[in-house]
This record gives sequence, C-alpha cells and structure tokens, in this order.
Amino acid sequence: MRTLRGLSLLFVFAAYAAVVMAKASLPDFSDLVEETAPAVVNISTVYKAKTPLERYHLPKDLPIPKEGPLGDFFRRFLEEQQPDAEMESLGSGFIISSDGYILTNHHVVKDADEIIVHLHNRDSYPARLVGSDEATDIALLKVDAHDLPTVKIGRSSELKIGAWVLAIGSPFGFDYTVTAGIVSAKGRSLPSENYVPYIQTDVAINPGNSGGPLFNLDGEVVGVNSQIFSRSGGFMGLSFAVPIDLAMNVVRQLREKGRVSRGYLGVLIQDLDQGLARSFGLDHPSGALVAQVMADSPAARAGLEVGDVILVFDGHPIHSSGELPPLVGSTPVGKEVDVEVQRHGERRHLRVKLEELPKKQESSEKSETAPAPAAEGDRLGLVVREPTQSEVEELELSSDTGGVVVEEVKRGAAARAGVEAGDLLLMLDGQPIRDLASYRRILKKLPSGREVPLLLRRREGPLFIALKLP
Repeated sequence: MRTLRGLSLLFVFAAYAAVVMAKASLPDFSDLVEETAPAVVNISTVYKAKTPLERYHLPKDLPIPKEGPLGDFFRRFLEEQQPDAEMESLGSGFIISSDGYILTNHHVVKDADEIIVHLHNRDSYPARLVGSDEATDIALLKVDAHDLPTVKIGRSSELKIGAWVLAIGSPFGFDYTVTAGIVSAKGRSLPSENYVPYIQTDVAINPGNSGGPLFNLDGEVVGVNSQIFSRSGGFMGLSFAVPIDLAMNVVRQLREKGRVSRGYLGVLIQDLDQGLARSFGLDHPSGALVAQVMADSPAARAGLEVGDVILVFDGHPIHSSGELPPLVGSTPVGKEVDVEVQRHGERRHLRVKLEELPKKQESSEKSETAPAPAAEGDRLGLVVREPTQSEVEELELSSDTGGVVVEEVKRGAAARAGVEAGDLLLMLDGQPIRDLASYRRILKKLPSGREVPLLLRRREGPLFIALKLP
C-alpha cells in the first residue's frame, strides 16, 4: 500500500513539474508589447468619390441606356446620389524613423485623398504619400513630426519556421490589438503575386491589421502583415506577411527615386512534377522549368532556351519555380549573374545581365473562323490543325514559332496528361513543332513506354506537361 501511495505522489509531482515547465517555456509578450507598441500607428484614409460611378467603383465608360425603363432607373439612381461622398477605411503601420517616415501596405492607402496617422499617445498627423509599390503591397508615408518612437528592424532571412512572432494592429478598428503565433512557413507564393516570398503564420490577422508590424521575440520587425486566406472574410488560421528585408529594399528605392525598379530576366516558368522531372533527366522535381523565353530579353541574349531547368540563380538554389521571381526582382538592374541550368541531361552555366522590368502591354483580341477538325485522333488521341492568322496575332507568335492547335481531345495519352481543346502545341520530346508535317514526323518517332515532355500554350501562358506513352 505504501508503495502504491508513493507512486501516486510521484506521478502527481511529475505532472505538476511538467505543467510548470510548459508554462516556463511559453513566452511572455508583455515587455515586448510595452516596448514596441508606441511605434505602431493606426491609419485612416478618406476617399472622395467625384461622381456616383466612382463612389460605387463603376467604370467611367459604363454604357448607360438613354431611353426605356432601364434608362429611367439609371437616371433616377444617379440624380439621387450625392457627389463628393466621403468613404473611410482603416489600417495599421509603424514608424521606421524618428523624423516621421511610416511603413504600411499599398492597399491601405491606395487612391486615398486624405491620410491621417494616429499615434499611440492619441496625437494625429496628416500624412503625405512618399511612394507606393503595388507589386509588393508596400507604401511609404511621411508626417511632419520629430523625436517619434521607432521600431527596430530585424532580418527576415534569419527567421526560422516554428519561431514565435507577434502582431500589433487595429483589426476592425480596435486599436493596438496584440495577437501571437508561430511562423508556419517561409517563401510562400500566392496566386497573382510574383515578387513576394511571403512569411506564413498562424497569427490572428483581420481587416485593419494590414500594414502593421510582425515582431520576433527580440522586439524586431521581421514582416509587414499584408494578407489573410479566408472563406469567411475573417481569420481562419492562415496569415501572410511581406518579409521586412524586401520591404526595406522597397522603402529605400521609394525614398531615393519615388518608384521601384526590378530586375528582369525574360522567361515564363513553371514547376516540375515527378513525371516532368523524369522526362528532363532529373532525379526529383526541383528547379524552375523555362516554358517561354521572351524575344529581345536578357534571357534570350544569354542563350537560355525553352526546356532549360533553372537550378541555381546568382548562387541561390531554386527548389521551386515560385522562388525565382522574387530573386530576379530584388536583383539590382544591370547586375550580371550566374545561372545554372540543366539542358538535355547536362549542367550548364550562363551569364545573364539583368535589365529593368518593362511595363505590361495589353494585346487586342480578334476572332476568326477555324477550319473543321478531322474526325479521328492520332497516336496521342488528338485532332490538331495549324493556327489561323488571327490566332497567330492574338498569341503574338513569331514566324518561326509555328505550332499546331488542338481541335479535339479523344481518349489517350494526351487526355490523361491534361491536354485541352484550344491548346497550341509548340514542342514535343524536345523538338520544336513547326507545322503539321513536323508534328507528324515527331509523333511517328516517339519512343513507347516512357514519359516525354510536351510544351503547349494556353491563354494563361506556356506550360510543360509530361506525356506517358503506352
């Protein structure tokens, strides 16, 4: 009996000790908050809609009927609306210099007519927009003040997955709300976001936190809270911050010249899956597969080719395609860098001199009746034809690009690989498809029983897929 009672007491003490140790291992953020909160600001903006159309974010050239019931409705609607209606939005930011420079998100101050910065001590200042960069969602503000409290800038490159982080902001207008969590991942690529390797955390972030700081346990800013992933509009366990290393590079350029310039390589890339990796002679999926090389670009001048797999850029290993655009964008314009690629199973080193990223150009859309497709599929299960003149213009194809258009996908290797009607086939098993004749020659010589790469082009851009031949 004594032995059992002694064991029971031992278990009780062990459990108590475990609880004490667990509590001791959890961080206490109170000192960190007291130290850093004075340098965090609340930002309110006012947008003065000049017309009713602008007030509801409708296009200025909206076709409004002049007659009929619909015309009467629009006329009454527009007459009832008051022009110069003021709309407000809220966000967060933080002071990076004692003379009044403040960092926040681009989307917090976008199109604002007035920006007001509210400090921790309840002082308020009108702010001037020094510059803003939509691609990284970073904006720099300036207020006329001196001896302001400032944050300490850390290094996001030294941040480790699993480390504790803390956010201070104004979610839903609740000033100086503190939330904490851990770093869930680094280098995240988000849809339509090419130049930011986001820090993913499980810190609770909601509307109003945007532009606020993400601190490490040393009280240093390591990120700028920017986005959440949500199906409800609120926090669902996923939040994303712009790395402070990238943000401060943007700030430096905005202060020096009021805009941001980025390195330009001139390639369209994609990830590799296991099938594509095997078809290009790689042991495992790694690197960025070049699906298109832009004409008259640094990549073209350096000799990069479609089908190259970029493995190292300027000394940085490329594990996935999403890692390459931020590296290229943050590389100084004019710098010559070493690029290691795999081509036809061999490693090669190329020297590329980066240029400034050009502005995007929109192309006009045209239509043309296509010829009727053939009735039967080929060895891959495809019915193909040569592109029409309007398709050549729409896809901006050069005279030597060629290719064949998929009219119909029947059962076979192509259907299993995901080929779709309307795809333009450009390269098969490393050989360019110039026309129908070259396509048929390549198709006839394809080896059986292994995977071969197929380069195609859709409206979204070029894409490599792996075809498993029976």
